[in-house]
Amino acid sequence: MDYQLFVKNLKKLACVVSVKVNPNGTHSEPCIEAANDLYLKSVNVDPKDFIPGRPYYEYILRDYNFEAMTARCIFENRLIHAYVNAERYNSWMDIFMMPLVSDREDIGYSLFSYDMTPNAEADKLSDVTAQTAAQVIKTSVMLHETSDFKAAMGAVIDDIRKACKANRCCILLTDFKNRTASVLAHSITPGEDARRMEDYLDDEFFKIIESWSELVAGSNCYIIHDEADMEELKKINKLWYDSLRMAHVSNLVIYPLRANKETIGYIWATNFDVSDTLNIKQILEITTFLLAAEINNYLLYEKMKTQSIMDSLTNVFNRNAMNNMITDIVNGDYVIKNPYGVAFMDLNGLKAINDSKGHLVGDQLLKDAAALLKENFKDADIYRVGGDEFLIIVENKKEEEFNALIDNIRKLSDESDRIKFAIGSCFVDASFEVRKALHIADENMYKEKEKFYENHPEYNRRATDLERNCNPNSEYRRRITD
Repeated sequence: MDYQLFVKNLKKLACVVSVKVNPNGTHSEPCIEAANDLYLKSVNVDPKDFIPGRPYYEYILRDYNFEAMTARCIFENRLIHAYVNAERYNSWMDIFMMPLVSDREDIGYSLFSYDMTPNAEADKLSDVTAQTAAQVIKTSVMLHETSDFKAAMGAVIDDIRKACKANRCCILLTDFKNRTASVLAHSITPGEDARRMEDYLDDEFFKIIESWSELVAGSNCYIIHDEADMEELKKINKLWYDSLRMAHVSNLVIYPLRANKETIGYIWATNFDVSDTLNIKQILEITTFLLAAEINNYLLYEKMKTQSIMDSLTNVFNRNAMNNMITDIVNGDYVIKNPYGVAFMDLNGLKAINDSKGHLVGDQLLKDAAALLKENFKDADIYRVGGDEFLIIVENKKEEEFNALIDNIRKLSDESDRIKFAIGSCFVDASFEVRKALHIADENMYKEKEKFYENHPEYNRRATDLERNCNPNSEYRRRITD
């Protein structure tokens, strides 16, 4: 058949793609057998330079999802339509594939055409089956049924798993800057003997995560349908192949969650109903588009909330968080677990170090001091309440346990050449007004601080600074304990 004449008479850009079946049952990569001028122009090829029968990746970047779609179109005699976010081209693509008649048993052909737009078009996104529309509406309702976002996402991912008839479905959040990942929601078929997703999340697994962008390439997903696809993955990504084999995965569909042109996570389903792949793909395409926006808003909200209560330098709670905590305790909105102890830790000599060695050295000293406190008070809330001062609240500890923690941090401070704490504490073994406990601890810390500067005049600061920071009757100190 003269496929070149065929595509030449089409008004839309189009090409004919061939796939050859090898003697061992595998198939070759798709080749471009014919292409009209509109298609060649779209891939920046002069018509006179076009050579039929060349691999497709000589004209466009390699795309494993395109290869899989072409093979399914040809060998399953399927008409394939997909509307995808082609991030590689910064566009949305409306893709059409149609199987064609072949005059050879060992070669199959398909017609490939597409439309490309810079932004998603609502009418195309909504052009879905009734089943998909119902699933997406259900997802939207479930996301807003509760104010608990994680609980809502758990319900959504469980529902998606059931819709896909998969044994496992998961949403994984990614932070490529810090090379970390976390599970937002995870659903496993009841009775399934499977490891928790959290158990996989080590540095080695992040190497696998980093490879997914190459597999998804310019498309919007990556699909493993069967054993043949698994063997192809083995050639491309042996590390992930081995991981999937260990998890007894026979097929998989994975979609990146993208927002503001960044990948913020992935959603995937494993061991799904292969006979319903096209419908599952459609469900995930639309749902992923919806979920990415919701998750991005959640992450932005969590980031803003964290910034409002965390000290950016030391990564402990800040003064705002301390005030909120004390207010909640006083108002009865938070019931502190008795018995409890409070302690103020003032980092002696910080002003002298800032003046003599610079604020970068002083900032590092504060970071190291906070790290030492976090190591010593592992189960306690730690707050940076002033430039050089920390507050620790230790709940549900016996007096001897609390005193052991105080004695140990004092010992570490005495042994350190750099980190010198003035420490004041108060232990409460029964119902006791928290502000009174804080006041007692603060006074004890102030006495120890005065004694330190008497014994170490080399760390002394100007009297005005001492008065402002240490006088228990000053406005500055009253704001901490009132």
